[in-house]
Amino acid sequence: MRAHHVAVAAAIMAVLATSACSVGSSVRPPAASVPPRDRLRDGLLTQDRLPHGLKLMTEQIDSTTTGAPHTLSTVPLASMPCSQLAVASFMTAHAHPAKDVAVAVEQEHIVGDDYGWFGQGSLDRYAPGRAAAVMAAVRGVARRCTAYTDTLFDGSRTHNTVSVTRADARADDSLVLRVASTFSGDTDPFITETGFVREGDVIIMVQKMVARNPKTVLSPAVAACRAATAG
Repeated sequence: MRAHHVAVAAAIMAVLATSACSVGSSVRPPAASVPPRDRLRDGLLTQDRLPHGLKLMTEQIDSTTTGAPHTLSTVPLASMPCSQLAVASFMTAHAHPAKDVAVAVEQEHIVGDDYGWFGQGSLDRYAPGRAAAVMAAVRGVARRCTAYTDTLFDGSRTHNTVSVTRADARADDSLVLRVASTFSGDTDPFITETGFVREGDVIIMVQKMVARNPKTVLSPAVAACRAATAG
């Protein structure tokens, strides 16, 4: 069953802010000589900030590429299907950030029955005032989709439960969205967990899949974003 979980994770990974990331960033306006997109990209997770045992997936993807899908959905976040909550690209597809950059992360070594750590860190910048509405929409979807059934690409069905808690982050807003998916005949759930931290009009996200190991990456992601705008 571990192979099935990992295969599903690979399929999901093939698809997964005022103008700065620091709290009170209006005190430190970004230098006019630096393009906004470069500032956002500079705030991504770097290898030196990751917990021991995790690495950036720079061999598989461009670590500074946009995370936005090629085709944006016309369905807004508040109305999207519940099954989209476990897909890495649901924010860029349904919430349409003005700018988005992402980097993928994986566990270096998988031992025994450990499912491994797969995920990504993202920075999404929205128009002024829009990020707060997006966070409210995420909470609204979670309330609407507390339990649902989904059919995967291979025809198997999952029973899913969704919960939201507050993230341990000092920011304008934060939450952790957790989707636990149980396959037929298997009591060990597949976990997709996304941490959201809003600072002004930027939403910092870290999404992890499969991992049993509770490595914390949201705090390093917030630190990286703030460091990029601290100078």
